[in-house]
Amino acid sequence: MTVLSLPAALRAGAEGLYALEAAIGLIIAHGTWLERDDFACFIHHGTRTAAIDWEAAMTALDAGGLPSSAGEKRMLRLAASLADQAHVSLGDAITGIDEHNVGLLIKSVRHASGRRQF
Repeated sequence: MTVLSLPAALRAGAEGLYALEAAIGLIIAHGTWLERDDFACFIHHGTRTAAIDWEAAMTALDAGGLPSSAGEKRMLRLAASLADQAHVSLGDAITGIDEHNVGLLIKSVRHASGRRQF
């Protein structure tokens, strides 16, 4: 699977599940995690679909296996939370993310609530 086809495959794998679509949309729009080689092992590919193993990714993040900035960690945790695979304190998570990422998060929440944004 190529870097160009991965977002489409992830979207196809989440299709119809708004919260999961929102989580995938947030990861894609954030633009960091899908480009990292150390994150690629958490993406499982099918014929036309792909899925993120959120639980394994969160375990690695918590164990220090995915070194990243505080903002990158927050965005990954928020996406995993939308996918119902992580518990996040919203107050802690949204402090410290920049304006761009706040906009992405709002778009994700709107999508998850049925107001499709991605």
